[in-house]
Amino acid sequence: MKNVRFIGLDVHAESIAVAVAEVGGEVRSLGTIPNRAESVGRLIRKLGKPESLRVCYEAGPTGYVLYWQLTELGVRCEVVAPTKNPILAHHFDAAEHESQPQAQDDSNDDVSGKRFRD
Repeated sequence: MKNVRFIGLDVHAESIAVAVAEVGGEVRSLGTIPNRAESVGRLIRKLGKPESLRVCYEAGPTGYVLYWQLTELGVRCEVVAPTKNPILAHHFDAAEHESQPQAQDDSNDDVSGKRFRD
């Protein structure tokens, strides 16, 4: 787990807010990318080797297209049920701030969720 990077996403129909939590505990926003396959692929290439990344995002109306894209790229991905994660119950004003606690929770292995398989 030494070189693992934990990525929290706040997924919307047209955009994805991205935050990263390093193993040392630093959490930072990486901004927002378009919710498009090519943008997701570019993000993953910038973040490092897919096998060293752990991504999670809240289940929602956008479905599991992003999950399938990430797993196809070799990234381990968790889709988290919002009712199972008390951090997600807290309201944030900006989407990019929502992705930060998600990344931090994932880095601490505190995320209560399910892995969804195709």
